[in-house]
Amino acid sequence: MRHRVMIAVLGLLCAATLAAQGTGSAETQDPTVRLREVLPAADASRVLSIVERATANGLPGIALAQRALKFAARGVPSDDIVRAVGEQAARQAAGRALLDSVRAHGASGDEVEAAAEALREGVSGPDVSTLAKSAPSGRSLVVPLYVLGSLTARGLPSDQALQRVQQRLAARASDADLESLPQQAENARNGTPGAAGRAIGLSHHPSGESPAGAAAHGGPPPGVPANPVGHRPATTPAGPPNHPGKP
Repeated sequence: MRHRVMIAVLGLLCAATLAAQGTGSAETQDPTVRLREVLPAADASRVLSIVERATANGLPGIALAQRALKFAARGVPSDDIVRAVGEQAARQAAGRALLDSVRAHGASGDEVEAAAEALREGVSGPDVSTLAKSAPSGRSLVVPLYVLGSLTARGLPSDQALQRVQQRLAARASDADLESLPQQAENARNGTPGAAGRAIGLSHHPSGESPAGAAAHGGPPPGVPANPVGHRPATTPAGPPNHPGKP
């Protein structure tokens, strides 16, 4: 009797283990596998071909696959997804070339994707290079590039957006402080009461320090280091993996 009970208990444990493994594999499933499930076979193959070529060339192909999945979840036609992924891969290659031309060390995959997003939002190639060249040595360009693109997407000319980001970088502003720039620009443009004045005041306090009598702000998001490599700005609408943006 005891022997039969032990066998039954072991059987239940094995079943629970297998179920847990199955759940874990579903949660961590390779996005390239998911693409074949959510796109027509022919279009999935076209996207995967782009992803594979990008990865083989040292580009962040996984970001392209995630981008395709986000668009598919939004109901974007598969032909448009294929086109958007191909265009983003081309921007990744251009962004990496721009960054590597002015930096001693190669750009990270997250920086390459951020540069591609900046280009997609209308930032000029020379301005991407200028930002990389002028940024403090050793600082990740992920957040600065996304903020640069976000400012441009909100209607600020590329050179003016670059100037604002450069001012904050020169003052050693935190990523969180940089991330506040797009909202400040939007508030000023929409005429939110007091927003224009605050934006002007902040432009004279690029370090993010508030004028006398004003509340302090800035600092990294909870649980996030001041400038982690690969951190994506929480307030910017651009780019995968979280916000794929327009095709």
